[in-house]
Amino acid sequence: MPDPHVTSRTVGISVAAPAYNEADNIAMAVREWQEYLENNPAVGDWEIVVCDDGSRDATGEILAELRDRCPRLVVVGFERNRGAGAAIAAAIAATRLDWVVLLDSDGQFPIANLDRVIPRIQAGEAVAFSGARIRKADGVAYRWGSAASAAVSNLLHGTRYRDFNSIFKVVYGPLFRALPLESGGMNCSTEITARVAEIGHRWVEVPIEHRERGGGRRGWRFWRGACDRALFVVYLGYRHWLLRRGVLRRPGDLPAVPVMPVPEEVR
Repeated sequence: MPDPHVTSRTVGISVAAPAYNEADNIAMAVREWQEYLENNPAVGDWEIVVCDDGSRDATGEILAELRDRCPRLVVVGFERNRGAGAAIAAAIAATRLDWVVLLDSDGQFPIANLDRVIPRIQAGEAVAFSGARIRKADGVAYRWGSAASAAVSNLLHGTRYRDFNSIFKVVYGPLFRALPLESGGMNCSTEITARVAEIGHRWVEVPIEHRERGGGRRGWRFWRGACDRALFVVYLGYRHWLLRRGVLRRPGDLPAVPVMPVPEEVR
């Protein structure tokens, strides 16, 4: 394990991403990720791991073609659709490097946002970073729903995160791969925020760019998704309350993480 008090010259990065019916976006996304990782002098070893969540369009065929041209692209997948949460968990589990950046395959989260995170990794600031969208490119209904669930999540967990639901996460790899994730749908990003917080680590939020979806349609229905998110937020809050009371035992098999000073601005 690297000494957190010594500034590292390069960072090993694994990109983890789910993909479901992303034929309109996946090629552009993978090429953008590859170009960034190949040409960034701060990135050492790197890989891209995509989980094809039982896509019914040409996503699988496009990924196979991309893999022929990019040996560092790893493709895992399911024969049938199992939901974004399962795909995210599978992609994370298949990574191998020191740091994992979680992205989506629709192009909404530019990988160039890592420019604001890598220097803080090299400085040893934290083990978990989360992107706070400066301006959300989603529709009004999605923004309101996200804001409401974030407010409730912060209240239930005693936190004050600006963007509780952001999927853009950069987490120390051994820790990320050991997280017990349960979400089966689009709530995995919310669960990741909660899980890291409940085991005692503080997220460092960094401002990030958020773009409109590249093409195609979202893989979930708004009202069904909103209902599921509300139920899941309540579940996570109730779980957090049980952990605080000692009714539930905190996970005891998580890996050790680098011990590092926490900057004053995130205390």
